[in-house]
Amino acid sequence: MRIRPAWARLPRPVRVRRRGPRRGVAVVLTALLLAPVPACREPIVPPGAPTPWPSAQARHWQWQWQLTGPVDVTVDADVFLLDAVRTTSGETGALRARHRRLVCQVRVGTSATTDADASRFPAAVRGTAVPGRPGSRWLDVRRWDSLEPVLADRFRLCRGKGFGAVALDDADGYLHRSGFPLTFDDQLLFNRRLAALARRLELSPGLVDDLPQVAALAPDFDFAVNQECVRRGGCDKLLPFTDAHKPVFHVEFTGDPADFCVTTVGYGFASILKDRKLDAWREPCALP
Repeated sequence: MRIRPAWARLPRPVRVRRRGPRRGVAVVLTALLLAPVPACREPIVPPGAPTPWPSAQARHWQWQWQLTGPVDVTVDADVFLLDAVRTTSGETGALRARHRRLVCQVRVGTSATTDADASRFPAAVRGTAVPGRPGSRWLDVRRWDSLEPVLADRFRLCRGKGFGAVALDDADGYLHRSGFPLTFDDQLLFNRRLAALARRLELSPGLVDDLPQVAALAPDFDFAVNQECVRRGGCDKLLPFTDAHKPVFHVEFTGDPADFCVTTVGYGFASILKDRKLDAWREPCALP
């Protein structure tokens, strides 16, 4: 990827959607010149630095979450949440060339037998099975000495592929029957350690779900990812992020966007409707 000089890193005007036939060049130039600056897509930083989240953009992000199928790099979204292992460096390179912000999803509280690093977790830290995910088990998050080296390498994999941020998934084992007597405070300490680890490795940390701890963890994380806070209830618990002008990337898997977008966009979330298989299809909420 060619890095532009500092004087060239100016915000790009928001793109105007064409709703009819191609029009004259003069019309397009006029629309670009009149586009409001706050909605501009800002260029990302070069590899080797964590993804920035300008507070002025907090309510203007559009995002995509894709974990299955070849990554569709043409999706009109600012932020892409992708699988750290399956996504290729070629795909991340194509997205960075389009000035997309890249977030890798890493499971930090579970391990699956299909993971390349599964054997690195001692048997003593592997707990009960994760319902609905054959071969996956919860991890004892109190054993930081055993988990940190493996998780650090997972983060380094993200960094090496060109991601600038990491979303910490399965960071709520204390809410499940993990096989360990995990407490709220055990999880809180683990999640804060993970956020600090991500920062040391030049990644911007994001929290996936874990609504009961959002109020305590919002200062430690740069953004949040939430699944179905409308269907399950609890969207208001994410307000510590939006109140701090930090992005909340929200998804619903059922319902009509015309209904749930009223709530979530009002809260300041970036919301989409997705299929549970998390392929390329998405239906985003319109921005305010």
